[in-house]
Amino acid sequence: MESVSWIGAIFFGGLAGWLAGKFMDMRYGIFMNIVLGIVGSVVAIAVLRVFGVLVADTRLGYFVTAFLGASLLLFLVKLLRR
Repeated sequence: MESVSWIGAIFFGGLAGWLAGKFMDMRYGIFMNIVLGIVGSVVAIAVLRVFGVLVADTRLGYFVTAFLGASLLLFLVKLLRR
């Protein structure tokens, strides 16, 4: 993460996780959504880089990527908890 520090990534990941939890109507609690958002953010950025998709070096680019990663991770957790 070049233009966004790790603290910024944690902040954006947490915010994205919280919003993804609201968007997907997940009731796991705010702490769980934030943690999954941070993990989803890191995983999504790493996976996209492996496939050669570069995230725009802006805060919005990282936020969108974090939101998508958090939503995907929350969806997977929802499937596993059934």
